[in-house]
Amino acid sequence: MGVAVQSHYFSVGSIVPWAEPGVGVVATQALVELSYGPLGLELMRKGKTAPQALRELLVCDKDSAIRQVAMLDVRGRVAVHTGKKCIPEAGHLKGANYSVQANMMLGKGVWGSMARGFEMSRGDLAQRMLSSLEAAEKAGGDIRGKQSAAIVVVAGRHQGKPWEGRTVDLRVEDHPDPLGELARLLKLHLAYRHADRGDEAIERKEFRRAEAEYRDASKLAPGNKELTFWHAVSLVNAGQIGDAMPLFKRVFEEGDNWVELVPRLSKVGILLADEPLVRRIISVGKE
Repeated sequence: MGVAVQSHYFSVGSIVPWAEPGVGVVATQALVELSYGPLGLELMRKGKTAPQALRELLVCDKDSAIRQVAMLDVRGRVAVHTGKKCIPEAGHLKGANYSVQANMMLGKGVWGSMARGFEMSRGDLAQRMLSSLEAAEKAGGDIRGKQSAAIVVVAGRHQGKPWEGRTVDLRVEDHPDPLGELARLLKLHLAYRHADRGDEAIERKEFRRAEAEYRDASKLAPGNKELTFWHAVSLVNAGQIGDAMPLFKRVFEEGDNWVELVPRLSKVGILLADEPLVRRIISVGKE
């Protein structure tokens, strides 16, 4: 389950999206009332459906006419409200397991474009929501322009630990092209997910699997020295020393700190290299 948002408002990701694994998601926007987020999640956590939760909160809000709120519960039930005093152009559409909503738009076609963008897109949920935001921008977007954006995705089931289950949490606080920057961050996020799996494989001494994960990470972010370095480390651990050397050389061009890291990793067993091999690796930085 997830929420994605773009606005001409600083740090929109800190106020609009709310999400809890195994419970649901909330988007509270227009003239934002933050309490819709935590209270909506609390009601859904206690067993209320998304429509029931939203209805209860709207009844208690004397300013509901200026709110725009959408909720989705863990069973895919959708509820959405666009108050009659939301700043035009404002509206929403509900689809199967999703809702799109917009206010203060340049034109009336924005939320329809969002729905089509979501339904016609491919990829995982984060990518599909980003496609929906891109469709909104192409249709005119916010009448004021653009400034910030965010994507949050959580697991559909409780993970058992409060720090698990938040699979994507990206925010662009202030940028001339927030969706372009969000797309870049989403790609980098995927690269680091592969790297994290590579780290886990190293811990389990599964060095060939680690190398495959780091290789995929490097493909997604080829200019990232951090990912290139760990790809090289994983190649050495997998016995592919010759393939690792050009990668080390590329990273060492950035500075001596990366060179200094090599013997430290060897000392604690993360890099499987004896002293002669460590010296050989370090030497490629001097060629």
